[in-house]
Amino acid sequence: MDRQSPTRLVVATGNVGKVRELGDALAGLPFELVAQGELGIESAPETACTFLENALGKARHAARVSGLPAIADDSGLVVPSLGGAPGVHSARYAGADATDADNNAKLLRELGTGTPCDAYFTCCLVHIASPADPTPVVAMARWHGQIIPAPRGSNGFGYDPYFLVPGLGKTSAQLPLKEKNRLSHRGQACRLLAGLLAGNGEMPARRP
Repeated sequence: MDRQSPTRLVVATGNVGKVRELGDALAGLPFELVAQGELGIESAPETACTFLENALGKARHAARVSGLPAIADDSGLVVPSLGGAPGVHSARYAGADATDADNNAKLLRELGTGTPCDAYFTCCLVHIASPADPTPVVAMARWHGQIIPAPRGSNGFGYDPYFLVPGLGKTSAQLPLKEKNRLSHRGQACRLLAGLLAGNGEMPARRP
């Protein structure tokens, strides 16, 4: 790629924080990121049963509407003892209009034990050069921890106050943002994707 002419990438999200985090991870690579919301692109429906399929669906939708290469992610909490729930339904575990409090309350009801339970956050990030790209670049990462019965901390969102980070004795909601981004599933996936796109990972650099 010509480093004097950055490739514009649409990020299939309206979350400015996600775009910023991706931008930090891809710093030094010839990309200019733009959120799909800035282009007037509505979110794609998330109807698949895996994080990978949802991420690809969002990326292909954004690429098709924008005419640009695209990056998308899908992420959530996985609790093996609940058969993988909340999984891809993490944001709407207690219903389509559920709040974080609603989702956490349902999670604790489903667990029911009152003792810490193994869980992990997972993130799947994909990059496609075109809507029909048959060889997407895929980066997946997990952040292992435990769900605890009482919340701790006021940072973060979602399940963060209940997600205890091993070795630190703190929940995700008790971590400074910089440390959380370094450890988190999304932070790991962003760095992995950056390496793959730079040609330092399992796949060569791409020329959309």
